[in-house]
Amino acid sequence: MTVQEIIIGNDRVSVTELIGKGGEGEVYAIKGHSGLAVKIYNTSLRAKREAKVRAMVADGLAVKTDLIAYPGDVVTDRRGNFLGFVMRFVSGYRPLHELYSPKSRQRHFPKADYRFIVHAALNVARAVGKVHQTGCVIGDLNHSGVLVAQDATVALIDADSFQFSLNGKSYPCVVGVPDFTPPELHGKNLASVRRTIDHDNFGLAVAIFHLLFMGRHPYAGRYNGPDISMGDAIAQNRFAFSLTRQVATQTTPPPGALTLDMFPDSIVVAFENAFGLTPRARPGALDWIQALNRLEGALNHCSKVKTHFYPANAKGCIWCKLKGNSNFDMFPDTTFIAPGIPVDPLGTEQAIREILVFRFPAVADLLPAVATPCGASNALRKARSRKRKRALFGVLMMVGAVAGFIYAVPAWLLWIGLAILGWNTFIYREVDAGRFQKAFKDADELVQRELNAFVQRNGMTEVVKVRGDLDATLAAYKGNDDALARELMMMKSNREARQRQAYLDRFPIRNANISGIGPVKTATLISFGIETAADVNQTAVLRIPGFGEVMTGRLMAWRHGHESRFRYDQNQNAQDVAEERALRGRFATEKAKLESTIRNGLGTLLNAKARLDSLSAKAKDDRALTEALTIRAQAEQDLRELGASVPTSTVALR
Repeated sequence: MTVQEIIIGNDRVSVTELIGKGGEGEVYAIKGHSGLAVKIYNTSLRAKREAKVRAMVADGLAVKTDLIAYPGDVVTDRRGNFLGFVMRFVSGYRPLHELYSPKSRQRHFPKADYRFIVHAALNVARAVGKVHQTGCVIGDLNHSGVLVAQDATVALIDADSFQFSLNGKSYPCVVGVPDFTPPELHGKNLASVRRTIDHDNFGLAVAIFHLLFMGRHPYAGRYNGPDISMGDAIAQNRFAFSLTRQVATQTTPPPGALTLDMFPDSIVVAFENAFGLTPRARPGALDWIQALNRLEGALNHCSKVKTHFYPANAKGCIWCKLKGNSNFDMFPDTTFIAPGIPVDPLGTEQAIREILVFRFPAVADLLPAVATPCGASNALRKARSRKRKRALFGVLMMVGAVAGFIYAVPAWLLWIGLAILGWNTFIYREVDAGRFQKAFKDADELVQRELNAFVQRNGMTEVVKVRGDLDATLAAYKGNDDALARELMMMKSNREARQRQAYLDRFPIRNANISGIGPVKTATLISFGIETAADVNQTAVLRIPGFGEVMTGRLMAWRHGHESRFRYDQNQNAQDVAEERALRGRFATEKAKLESTIRNGLGTLLNAKARLDSLSAKAKDDRALTEALTIRAQAEQDLRELGASVPTSTVALR
């Protein structure tokens, strides 16, 4: 289709470059109108779209909000024939899936962290709410029709497909994407269905779930039964992440996915209702705005990686945990240049020397001496007495058995049994040491508790912890340079593999044209971590529900096709420079942190020196500690009385 000149109202204007092309037509920029674009329908669709577009323009939808690219003016040719419409030119925005898919996010939104994700989700809800305020229903709400800018603002496009009514005339939405279509509409002819806000609320919840759960689809999981497609899972209401309907859904989330219990109750309830059994219970845009506002205000900041923000209910940085499992950082810190921590190598080395010669009290210095008990405890004496009586009873049984053999031979089986029982009773006359070894361990744990309490009472808990942590810090500091050298060597040795990985990552599965793999299967693949050609491997794909040998073979062929065109570049390139710079920066930052910890640790020890020197004297007068040591000494003496081994004490300064 070639268009050069169009009529907007009474104005004749020229179109410039082609902005985009889809199944319905083409979108052009307009010369002299930088904020506008024009959509020109394919010839076969113009008659079908004209009445709806004219009605939308007549209702003035475009001036009601700037979040949606509504038709603003009708476009005709010089003879007055309908061509399409003028709309807001949405420039600098990317499709929603390029934000929530982890690899594409790092390419197109490199500065985005989880706060950005949550704020974008908020803006999606606001935009959908604006649509409903204008009296429209989106109908075909999906990731391609939602665009996101670098500041997390959101715009909705394809507004001419929205369901719209004017003067009693209804203009339906006749299309839909299966993975955003609610259960009650699966299997129905969408062209004949009147859409409702409840239907939009399902699609909104899917879009928000995609964002918060890193591209996972709420219905893509492992079903405890025969493999079913994700479309069937939606139709059967099998919300894979449900906490309240696990028994009913018989479905679990994919490996490595976030779980619903990591989020605040308001988010949990919203998703449970959105993907529950009652369409009317689905949260609307305003409900999501309130829930996401609470989530945005309740994000924790990781103490190790400054770009890691995570829901407080996760009880720890989920991004660090996921990186440890998969070696892929969802939100990598790419600013390893200036650590922002004062560096003082000479001062650090001097601090290390002072720490190594610092006289820190040992456990032996703090545990006062107690007198060795005289003899066995009452418990041991009683146990021995019971054993002696038992042995005597065994002797009597054996004597009775002998008498029985002499005077009542016919009952010889009875006398044999009695003799065996007597013998067993006699030979187990020694006291079992296991009970007393346990008593020693219990006493040792009591000493540890009392020592901890003593250290805490004297305000030395933090100092003891600092000293214990310093050993690991010193080791890490001394090994930092060697660890960096190993990482650099490894980086050079696997350079070709990393280059191939980067090349294959340029081919998203979403853009692949593979027979039998449509939008639903694509969403399933992405939910199981297959985002680009680099992620495709036979083992991983075969584990995904619905992907057998045939589909896996097609995916492998697609990957091999791209891989065959890869050419290794032996010359240093920008990727090498950036990766080495990031690696050196990361180690420099870590070393600066270690230096700071070492210098501050020495300061803590020096400030507490006077109190540390007085601890031994105070420990001698600590009654609770002395009593615990006396109990342990008695337990040790009992074991020596029994000739049994004494367990090693585990008491330490903690």
